[in-house]
Amino acid sequence: MSRIDESKDFIAINIAVLTVSDTRGLSEDRSGDVLVGRIADAGHVLADRAILPDERGAIADKLRQWIADPGVDVIISTGGTGLTGRDVTVEAHRDVYEKEIDAFGTVFTMVSMQKIGTSAVQSRATAGVAGGSYLFALPGSPGACKDAWDEILSKQLDYRHRPCNFVEILPRLDEHKRRK
Repeated sequence: MSRIDESKDFIAINIAVLTVSDTRGLSEDRSGDVLVGRIADAGHVLADRAILPDERGAIADKLRQWIADPGVDVIISTGGTGLTGRDVTVEAHRDVYEKEIDAFGTVFTMVSMQKIGTSAVQSRATAGVAGGSYLFALPGSPGACKDAWDEILSKQLDYRHRPCNFVEILPRLDEHKRRK
């Protein structure tokens, strides 16, 4: 059973938040605000925050910029994971992934099913690894961001979470680049 090991010290990580929207600015970015608030409440550091339109190339470029930044450990995007023609965040993420975390989408769907029933099938939430960073693409609703953070990310981004978590293997994500 999963648990927090209180004998371990908490390790704060640096998280960048990207909101993908053709219509929202910072003042209307409720989903981004949810993530920023939860990041701070958990004791992590907001490394950067941006809003971009639904443009695949621009999204992928921003992801690459943050991946290359040693001050960013995790990137969480919100928006653009749906089924419409303008929803290209998933494709932009996959343009930069070295490895996809396949189970993330499955677990997110399981969590969503409890909240919104079969409407969960309309989400294409995804996650992956690139350049030693974790990337998560979440739907653009505040509720989906709350669910993803509260039920998955808050645990996996906590070094004390057992039996395992993303933070403990963070230093090894790019070990293939350091092979002798």
